[in-house]
Amino acid sequence: MNPVRTSAFDLPERLTHKADPALVAGDEEHFAAIAQSLEGTIAELSDRLDAARSAPGGSGQHAMERDMEVHRLTARLRTLRRFGLDLCLGRMVGTDDSGPVYVGRLGLKDSAGRRLLIDWRSPAAEPFFGATHANPMGLASRRRYRWTRGHVSDYWDEVFTPDGPPQHAALDDDSAFIASLGSHRSARMRDVLGTIAADQDAIIRAGSRGALVVDGGPGTGKTVVALHRTAYLLYSDPRLGHRRGGVLFVGPHEPYLAYVSDVLPSLGEEGVQTCTLRDLVPEGAAAPLETDPEVARLKATADMVMAIEPAVRLYEEPPTQGMEVETPWGDVWLSADDWAEAFDAPEPGTPHNEAREQIWEELLTILADKHDVEEASPEQVRRSLEQNRELRTALNRAWPMLEATDLVGDLWSVPAYLRRCAPWLSRDEVRLLQRSDAHAWTVSDLPLLDAARLRLGDPEASRQRRLREAARAAEHEEMSRVIDHLIATDDSEMHVMSMLRHPDLRRNLVDEDAVPGADPDLLAGPFAHVVVDEAQELTDAEWQMLLMRCPSRSFTIVGDRAQARHGFTESWQERLERIGLDHTTLASLTINYRTPEEVMAEAEPVIRAALPDANVPTSIRESGIPVVHGTTTERDRILQAWLAAHAEGVACVIGDPTFAATPRVRSLSPELVKGLEFDLVVLVDPQQFGTGIEAAVDRYVAMTRATQQLVILTSS
Repeated sequence: MNPVRTSAFDLPERLTHKADPALVAGDEEHFAAIAQSLEGTIAELSDRLDAARSAPGGSGQHAMERDMEVHRLTARLRTLRRFGLDLCLGRMVGTDDSGPVYVGRLGLKDSAGRRLLIDWRSPAAEPFFGATHANPMGLASRRRYRWTRGHVSDYWDEVFTPDGPPQHAALDDDSAFIASLGSHRSARMRDVLGTIAADQDAIIRAGSRGALVVDGGPGTGKTVVALHRTAYLLYSDPRLGHRRGGVLFVGPHEPYLAYVSDVLPSLGEEGVQTCTLRDLVPEGAAAPLETDPEVARLKATADMVMAIEPAVRLYEEPPTQGMEVETPWGDVWLSADDWAEAFDAPEPGTPHNEAREQIWEELLTILADKHDVEEASPEQVRRSLEQNRELRTALNRAWPMLEATDLVGDLWSVPAYLRRCAPWLSRDEVRLLQRSDAHAWTVSDLPLLDAARLRLGDPEASRQRRLREAARAAEHEEMSRVIDHLIATDDSEMHVMSMLRHPDLRRNLVDEDAVPGADPDLLAGPFAHVVVDEAQELTDAEWQMLLMRCPSRSFTIVGDRAQARHGFTESWQERLERIGLDHTTLASLTINYRTPEEVMAEAEPVIRAALPDANVPTSIRESGIPVVHGTTTERDRILQAWLAAHAEGVACVIGDPTFAATPRVRSLSPELVKGLEFDLVVLVDPQQFGTGIEAAVDRYVAMTRATQQLVILTSS
């Protein structure tokens, strides 16, 4: 007896005409095949994952490959289990009558090898997103599904053939699909993969070489492009794989990262490092903004970051005087030339603190070669030199271990040191940058702390390396004693234990993973590609933090010059060339899918008054809800009425820190709403933001967060 199969469609009563079997029977059959394949695929992947996890860990390359396989299988299983049938985004039918092709989040085949879903990132799926009536890209029709709790709750058909619609198509006018883009928001960014538009998809699929700038106003889908481009590049460009550096995704603030946190995992990408600029530096979490705008301006330049190099080099100058080094077998002369030779030993680019160990080893080699005595072996001479306190003290003075916080703190507390490292500063500017608490870090200090930390390296690295080497040697020594005991007590006829004398077998018996090691800094890089959202806010100094992590200069830069709080008078090309990105391509998004016309009509004059040439996008949908003006005394009544009328959705009060947030009504400042969107925005006293470009941008950004309704309240 065949099991009863329930329909994959659960359409509301108003859409019963779309449930006609003539329209959906083919989909029902295909979804049944997907369900069967999913069941088998999940079972197979689960078995493979269990086998991979139970396999011996091994070491070196073998261990890394095993871990990568476990990670890959786990990520794919998680995606399959998370979505089920709603892996399918839609279908497309070509003009060649070859039948429908179904597009999914992942590729999927049945047991016979028949392709059930093609991956949305594959070249074959490009027409699903890119086809327009002007350029059908070989399509006769396209169907997109809306999924709700594992069932199709709506779908839209578009027809591209000039001679009428094909059979089995439920036609909607464009406004039905466009209206779907304005559906209610939640605390996390909703799934928008099925609604990516042609202009967005073209940018998502652009190549990764050089820097691609995605410029677009509010609601144009810049964040959608940034996230989906990240997933696309990891799929399509083998140069960017996790084992080759991977991708770093940088957002403007923590609320933004929380809002988009589900998107990349839903696309099958869980290995992308996401962060804000503050996260790149340990001091970033607690650092306040710089209170003095002139100090902030001085620290915001790339030149100030460059001052870290001469600040470090001051501690890398070899002694100009030689010294006698005592040993039990006689004294050895260490000349100034010997010091210089040792200081040249580290490879270029070796961090300062890590280079110190190489210099020490070179000093020992130079002295051991000079100490030619018959009564001592070279090893004995080296051991004696290693314990020479005077020699270590001399090296500590000549090439000291340095902390980034001490180095940068000295710039703000020792005027002569700052003048030497930043000679372009005037005396008044040097004096202005000095402060009584050198370690009272601000956001403006973070790029310098980051540059210093990357240039210096971990001061504990050499000590940890010595500890690891000692632990490894102890493990080998202990294993040797065990093997010797086993061989000595082996009374078998074939003396099987004697096989343990083989060097390779002895080495493999030591568990290298048991040797303690330092946790890696996952944000230190280098990365193969960096994606930056709301990039218009970055200072030249902050750009250096990202450039140092991406030697390939492969970037996706997403932003809107009109939303730069401190102004952005240059072109993108001029700005990026100035900070070190020479090869840039500019792509513009001009269609506003998020913000209704009613809201943009109110917001456009606000930004045009300050920036006449602002890239204000054109809205393509209306909400039918006018912008409401009122007084601040009406705040609570308006919110209560909206909550009572809307069972779903999220609102935000912007500009009123006295309002306490609730689960469905957030309370944020204008700075923290960039990249976010809400069904209802209640903007409180926008004139309190002040005058000038910063205030105009804050008002514009706050107003354009609304996807349905904007309410503006004033005190009088």
